[in-house]
Amino acid sequence: MIPIDTVAQNGRVQAALAQFPERVAEIVSQAIAIQQIPAPTFAEAERAAYLAQRFSKLGLQDVSQDELHNVYGRFPGSQPHSHTPVIISAHSDTVFPADTDLTIREEGSVTHGPGIGDNSTGVAGLIGLVESLKLHGIRPLANIWLVANVGEEGLGDLRGMRAVVERFGGNAIYLVVEGGLFGQISHQAIGVRRYEITFRTAGGHSWGNFGQRSAIHELGKFIAAIDKLKVPTSPKTTYNVGVIEGGTSINSIAQSAKLLLDLRSEAPERLAILVAEVEKLVAHWQAQPELQVEMIQIGNRPAGQLPRNAPLVRQAVAALRQVGCDKISFIASSTDANVPLSLGYTAVCIGLTESGNAHRLDEYMDSTHLPAGMGQLLLLALSAAGI
Repeated sequence: MIPIDTVAQNGRVQAALAQFPERVAEIVSQAIAIQQIPAPTFAEAERAAYLAQRFSKLGLQDVSQDELHNVYGRFPGSQPHSHTPVIISAHSDTVFPADTDLTIREEGSVTHGPGIGDNSTGVAGLIGLVESLKLHGIRPLANIWLVANVGEEGLGDLRGMRAVVERFGGNAIYLVVEGGLFGQISHQAIGVRRYEITFRTAGGHSWGNFGQRSAIHELGKFIAAIDKLKVPTSPKTTYNVGVIEGGTSINSIAQSAKLLLDLRSEAPERLAILVAEVEKLVAHWQAQPELQVEMIQIGNRPAGQLPRNAPLVRQAVAALRQVGCDKISFIASSTDANVPLSLGYTAVCIGLTESGNAHRLDEYMDSTHLPAGMGQLLLLALSAAGI
């Protein structure tokens, strides 16, 4: 990798960095255009079609979609055969249903709207990067592949990024871009296991069959048991019941109820312990009469990490410092970077600006740090790709 200060001394790069403040409105406008197209996980096709069109208009080569609706485009390097390709990805899916009100409200540097920060701004950053490279005649040595990938949110289980990594393999450098998280570098991927746990009983009438087991009541007892599990703060380990469903009517003893359970830990061995504890609870309920309990794994986001002294991490730090960010933090998180990191590949996740209330209808993005975030992305991409 080329040192960041060497990249920053290039005259064309200096011109690009100097112009990012003038391009904030343009990048925010692009983020809004992306945000206005619904893209729930597993239903990203409409947004993918738009992004494929934008990639083509940018002049990227080999623009295509795969069967999952990942969108690919190549910015050609001048010496691609002798340099490792750089894959820069941002997930295009959101947590919001297709009928969500996506109305935007702007107040100065702050833009409010579901999905605006996570991750419309991240995807807009890919487009902004290519425009900057073209505008200033910057030609990297390696091929840079821009990818708007699907399946990062919810039950997508990183399926989009799994396909991306399967396509490019270990002979690549992966930069994962999030709209928020500016000043934070994620080089440690936490492990996540997700389960659907279903309770079934005979059910019956709330009056006539009172006393018989209720799937909902048993589900509630099970959730209470999970809430009593002891988990360490270091390594940080968590559990969460995010969804519960079941029952027929207010006057029916529920025959069926289910929950979706999310288990996480910074340490794979501690996650395994937590999974075993939940399985023990399930076995306890399975042993009870007139009750059926089924536990099915529905998600597995693998853990992995790149050492903090790895060249890519050091260059990510240097890029932030180069653009004036002195408050830098290293975080463990669950992102698309989980996939390459879990395989021992070179990858890091970075952010472009600040955002808040992610996964809520009142989500917002503050573009104040966007020029610096785009500068960081440009410098790190060129450090990895060569110039």
